[in-house]
Amino acid sequence: MESLWPRIEPLLDRVAKPARYIGGEQGATVPVHGAGQVAWLLVYPDTYEIGLPNQGLQILYELLNERDDALAERSYAPWLDMESAMRGAAVPLFSVENHLGARAFHVLAFNLSAELVYTNVLNLIDLAGVAVRGAERTVADPLVLAGGHCTFNPEPLADFVDAFVLGDGEEVVGEINEVVRGWLAEGEGRTRPGLLEGLASVEGVYVPSLYRVDYDGPVVTAIVPASPKAPPMVVKRTISDLAEWPYPKRQLVPLTEVVHDRLNVEVFRGCTRGCRFCQAGMITRPVRERPATQVRSMIRAGLERTGYDEVALTSLSTADFSSIEDTVKAVVGGECGDQQVSVSLPSLRVDAFTVATATQIAHARRTGLTFAPEGGTWRMRRIINKLITEEDLYSAVDAAFSNGWRRVKLYFLIGLPTERDEDVLGIAELGRRCVEIGRSHVRGPTVVASVGGFVPKPQTPFQWFGQDTAGELRRKVHLLKDACRGTRGLSLRWHDPEATVVEGLASRGDRRMGAVIERVWRAGGTFQEWSECFDLALWEDALAAEGLSLDTVAHRDRGADEVLPWDHLSAGLHRDFLWSDWQDALAQVAVEDCRWTPCYDCGACTDAGLEHVVASGVPPAGGSQGTGQDLSVGDRVPVRFTAAVR
Repeated sequence: MESLWPRIEPLLDRVAKPARYIGGEQGATVPVHGAGQVAWLLVYPDTYEIGLPNQGLQILYELLNERDDALAERSYAPWLDMESAMRGAAVPLFSVENHLGARAFHVLAFNLSAELVYTNVLNLIDLAGVAVRGAERTVADPLVLAGGHCTFNPEPLADFVDAFVLGDGEEVVGEINEVVRGWLAEGEGRTRPGLLEGLASVEGVYVPSLYRVDYDGPVVTAIVPASPKAPPMVVKRTISDLAEWPYPKRQLVPLTEVVHDRLNVEVFRGCTRGCRFCQAGMITRPVRERPATQVRSMIRAGLERTGYDEVALTSLSTADFSSIEDTVKAVVGGECGDQQVSVSLPSLRVDAFTVATATQIAHARRTGLTFAPEGGTWRMRRIINKLITEEDLYSAVDAAFSNGWRRVKLYFLIGLPTERDEDVLGIAELGRRCVEIGRSHVRGPTVVASVGGFVPKPQTPFQWFGQDTAGELRRKVHLLKDACRGTRGLSLRWHDPEATVVEGLASRGDRRMGAVIERVWRAGGTFQEWSECFDLALWEDALAAEGLSLDTVAHRDRGADEVLPWDHLSAGLHRDFLWSDWQDALAQVAVEDCRWTPCYDCGACTDAGLEHVVASGVPPAGGSQGTGQDLSVGDRVPVRFTAAVR
């Protein structure tokens, strides 16, 4: 196979950040292509610095390259300057290992972790020299696959992606490889429909071309198999024992600056806190912890191999890891390496963050702390089931500032169901109180309140909710700006409301959204998740051209009996459980974390053939969700009396 490097290298002096395109990272594999192997090109549909740290892609990269019958290389979305140079020189999308053109591979596999990259997916398929629409591909074209959290409503990309993988990829990637290898071995008699039907037989794989969708005006009325090979319901894949998959073993170390440039070790997968807005927490159930001894060994080996001096312990709620304090102590105490190592906990529950944890982290370089109360008032936090009391928040912030941190970031959502202006203003009040706590410990503390507009996600209790308009979100942001203006040390940041609305289009749209996405792409709308490239007018024009509207796709409430575009796909949660939880939200009824309480029969454990296990009679240190707290007084902070000093 011919390397494209002689044609790529002359382009690099014309573009910014040429290191994005050269490969050669520590930990990379440069495979030798041969007969009997399925060649995979793993594509992240964003720039190199965003995509390289992605753990899902790195895990699949290692697993495939460990197989005798497979190999994998990587590609990332070239930035605008490089894409222009490539198209001008007729250079297709290429891998960064061997710099082979995308058509040298049997499979193009995309990671879908955000909806605003959808136009990039179309652009990369086209740049690969492959027909953008699946119906136009032949046996000579690569198979186009996609996995990641966005696949739990893949319908907007159904016309462009041949098959989607739902859930954990560690096991299913090998099964897909077997199907493709067998299909390739059929030789000249093979057909593309035969390959797609073979993939549909793999549990967790959804082949959209094998299903028929019926509509009645703005709504979907039915999604049914159009082939006997297609199951009526596609159920996600779940690996039951995380200890069996200690990956990545050889984390990639980049040659240029990337986001999250540190050693990343996943401590557990899944979350049962039950935050009703959180798609990741719903679709990754049940919780599966990695053994603490394995976590420490992965950290030790990773630090020795990479030379990093920072390790991130990753999960959806890292402070809930049952061995978090011992693990942090081992890392900062030198048990996992000779050099001083700082610890980053990128996902912190304030009600599980203790003074002991803060003290351990403070032994090494402080990397900043982010807490996510999400709602500005206790009423709102009950509705979204984020059962963080104000005492929880203030105790966590006090622990941080008392241990020497000078900056704390708080993350909130606006545009949540039943939200009132007083709930929005509560964000400013929480921020003001946190600044006061900081002043009691350090000089010039900083509290950053970061605000994002809420996007209802599929497979969550809020999937029936009509999201706020961009105008309403802007009004709430201005309300907050005015409320925060008088507090020195409190700063406010917010996400673009218009981009939030477009994310909602792609998140809950049906198959007809594909034509809208294609129009935006053909009009030049790539990198829509980048503020300098985002253009709402492109989306509004495309919607109008297709006879759709923001109101019908994004802002409209759904009813209990409406067929949702993803109803034929299962994240393991019973639909009636989600609807019941939605009704509980409207009634301000909160539920506790099932890791510490009896099973709610959401379906995640039972349908996966796993036994529900109550992790402990005692929730994580400091945890309040599951301790039998009085849920009517979460907005009160106990008065503490201290002796006067004379």
